[in-house]
Parts: sequence; C-alpha cells; structure tokens
Amino acid sequence: MKMNVGSADRLIRVLIGLALFSLVFLLEGPSRWLGLIGVVPLLTALVRYCPLYSILGVSSCAVSKHI
Repeated sequence: MKMNVGSADRLIRVLIGLALFSLVFLLEGPSRWLGLIGVVPLLTALVRYCPLYSILGVSSCAVSKHI
C-alpha cells in the first residue's frame, strides 16, 4: 500500500473527521449515529492511504525528484 495522502490533506481529514465524529455526542436520537462517518477520514489520515484516491489515480503527497 503506497501512501497517497499528503500532510495538508491529512490535517484537513483529521479536522473533518473530528467534526463529524463529534455529532455522536452532540445530536440526539438515531441521527446521532451518522457521526460515525467521521471514522473514515480519521482512518485514512492515520494510515495515509485513501482507496478512492487510488482508484482515481490521485495523490496529494509531495513528489520527490531524484536526479
């Protein structure tokens, strides 16, 4: 598994994931479980790999140039 999530993308994923996950504690009723969707961006930030990026051929990692 090759990393395809860069540093800036990783930070954004963590912030969005935490915001979504906080809905579990802020909302009431069955809709609160929608906050579990926040686990997805948190996990992709943790492992620095996004399966959707892989399918689309996208990478936000910095490219190192070797001469």
